[in-house]
Amino acid sequence: MLITRQSVLTDKWNTLDLPVTAERVNHWLTSGELIQIVFPELTADQRQFLMSGVTQEEWDKAFGDQNKIDSRDLQKIAMTMGKTVVTIDEHGNIKEVK
Repeated sequence: MLITRQSVLTDKWNTLDLPVTAERVNHWLTSGELIQIVFPELTADQRQFLMSGVTQEEWDKAFGDQNKIDSRDLQKIAMTMGKTVVTIDEHGNIKEVK
């Protein structure tokens, strides 16, 4: 499924093709379950993208390729960006509204 998210790091809109369904994404968004429980098959980078919109390439460009995405850093960034409202349209596409 193509997922489009706005990066909390760069504000750029990024799209990745992730092996997820709209139903599971909606479950994760509404259940409060940890993303690694709902999507154990995703890599850490894929889960970070789903949560924050930050791609590994953006992270590498900003902080160097020796650094992997750290969820604590991204949570701090996201918290300073304000509340994000995410909805899923009838085609299973994720829409993000500020």
